[in-house]
Amino acid sequence: MADAKVKVYHVSKRASDNKWQVFIRGSDKVIKLFSTKAEAEEYCAKMAKNQGATLLVHNSKGANKGKTGAAKVKKGK
Repeated sequence: MADAKVKVYHVSKRASDNKWQVFIRGSDKVIKLFSTKAEAEEYCAKMAKNQGATLLVHNSKGANKGKTGAAKVKKGK
């Protein structure tokens, strides 16, 4: 289980408008919306790297819809 002090950024697809959203674990607030998964991942990866955080990307299709892939732990600056 992840350390409670480590920020965990999530990238997931919103069903309401099919936009990709970035948010922090434990918060309902969306940080930013993107048209593509790649844009959201790139933005989130930079944020996570700068803050020594973890990035989780949720699957949007198929049998694994909603589940996350392997966590990407980022090193700080």
